[in-house]
Amino acid sequence: MTPTLPPGFTATAVAHVDGARELAVAPNGDLFIGTDGENVYVVPRAEALVPGAVRVFVHIPDPPVAGVLLADGALYAGGQFGIWRIPYRTGDEQPRAMPEKIAQVRTSFQARGHRTTSLAFAKGVLYASVGSSCNNCRPELDATRATVQAMAPTGAGMHPVAVHIRNAIALAVNPSTSNLWAGVAGQDELAHGHPYEIFDPVTAHRAPADYGWPLCVENRVPTRPGAECSHVVVPRVVFPAYSTPIGAVFYRPPRGALHPFPKAYWGGAFVTLHGSWHRPLVPPRVAFVPMTGDQPARGVDWRDPSVQWRQFAGGFQEASGARTARPTGIAEGPEGDLFLADDQSGTIWRIRYGAP
Repeated sequence: MTPTLPPGFTATAVAHVDGARELAVAPNGDLFIGTDGENVYVVPRAEALVPGAVRVFVHIPDPPVAGVLLADGALYAGGQFGIWRIPYRTGDEQPRAMPEKIAQVRTSFQARGHRTTSLAFAKGVLYASVGSSCNNCRPELDATRATVQAMAPTGAGMHPVAVHIRNAIALAVNPSTSNLWAGVAGQDELAHGHPYEIFDPVTAHRAPADYGWPLCVENRVPTRPGAECSHVVVPRVVFPAYSTPIGAVFYRPPRGALHPFPKAYWGGAFVTLHGSWHRPLVPPRVAFVPMTGDQPARGVDWRDPSVQWRQFAGGFQEASGARTARPTGIAEGPEGDLFLADDQSGTIWRIRYGAP
């Protein structure tokens, strides 16, 4: 089913990849797709009128190889237990070398809990998020769990920039400030409708930013008697509970882009919300958060987690609760288009303003 979009926008299916997760776009428009399996795929010239055929770019036996990133002359991939680097130049049709494992995550080697590793890059720093091993446990299995890690592009010097952060799947760098933002899936088994899902500029806080999981949620609210929450981060953006942020991108079209979105979208963040398994089902959608720098246009309303954003793409869930898609990765192309992945139907959409 084609996503429902605001007037003037069109969605075109450009590829099918089972279990599609994060996306990365090269300067020539080649689109790279991480998955819940062992392969990273590429769609050559994904912004062309007729994109190239999707094919496997690299195989990495560390599933899920969900995170993908193009930065610092390399394609980076986030596997379950490692971060992998492949030398890359724009236009490469095959890997220049075998994938090199540059950093170890989930050092206990226990495949429990949240298994995806998301990636981002800013100002020479590589970031990787590593989800928790459980819903609400302490202590964790190892020091990399429930964190966002920072390191050199070689993997050297890995250290946490965020801790006690349950599952920061949606990483995005704000190009206007170079701050790293994280969309975080909150814990279950609390009062229905809580905690709100959060989206926050991790590196705008003194490192390591403490998000309080599992003892503190929302506006420093303790989840159990005696928890001390006065020191934890208060998030700048919230979404309804169980929305499950999976991907995010700040929209800033390159100068001379052929298909820029209207200026009302410039500087804002698009966040993919995967939807819930909780009843009633929270629908999958793509949300848009208007921003100025690192400040949302509206502050958090702790009584209403829907006031800071509006739906950009929807139509993925029928009134019966049946779903046709669940959005995951999102990325901006060099011509100003957005690419959107879906891990249920496997469709990769190109979203364009104006004629398709």
